[in-house]
Amino acid sequence: MNTTFVQGGLRGGPVDALTTPADLDRWIEEHAEAFPRELIERATDRATTFHVEEFRRLREALRELSRACTAEEPYDEQPVTVVNRDARLAVSWPELGHSGAPGPVVRWVEADPHLILLGMVAVSGVELLAGPRRHEVRACAAPGCILYFVKSHRRREWCTPGCGNRVRVARHHDRRRS
Repeated sequence: MNTTFVQGGLRGGPVDALTTPADLDRWIEEHAEAFPRELIERATDRATTFHVEEFRRLREALRELSRACTAEEPYDEQPVTVVNRDARLAVSWPELGHSGAPGPVVRWVEADPHLILLGMVAVSGVELLAGPRRHEVRACAAPGCILYFVKSHRRREWCTPGCGNRVRVARHHDRRRS
């Protein structure tokens, strides 16, 4: 969800970190630990423009659902449909490997590893936004920030320490000016 953000605080501008296939490949590489190793190894081909558009569509659906979650509003049908459709791409099952193969072999319904990764991101979104931690989803309270986070401490209000620091510095300047 947070591959779109505002760089530079209140005076900054929006940045989309998923605009090209290379951006998506970089994002997958940076988050490889969140996915099964054998799936990352299968994703040897570079992402395509189609993959980027699908990840962006899922991102926007998850952002809308997160907005509704933090506002305690019911989820709209369109983003729910997108997330549910994409979650189906992650369907897998274990099989016995050929003689001598250690452990089970995982098979996926979808053949394209990038679409399986998309499905796994969608499943994570379902688990978060429909699970017990949905009440911990927050929008960053820093002015100009558009990121979401899962509250991990009762006093946490910002997505990152950087956003919290900017708010505290602004408060300090306001107090000193008046």
